[in-house]
Amino acid sequence: MEQKLSKEEINKDRLFAKLAELSEEMVEDHGKDFAMGALVLAAQWIAKGESGPPQTGARH
Repeated sequence: MEQKLSKEEINKDRLFAKLAELSEEMVEDHGKDFAMGALVLAAQWIAKGESGPPQTGARH
């Protein structure tokens, strides 16, 4: 039996695929530690409810 995905589920799958692609690119370019750190910072940014682009001038 095949279940049809809702539009929301299809959209979430699309976004997870984009996130996976970006994560793989970060790991390839800068390693696992960078990728995990960037994703944790993104999660914190979301949790704090901050909006707009990240601050510029950050030191890397």
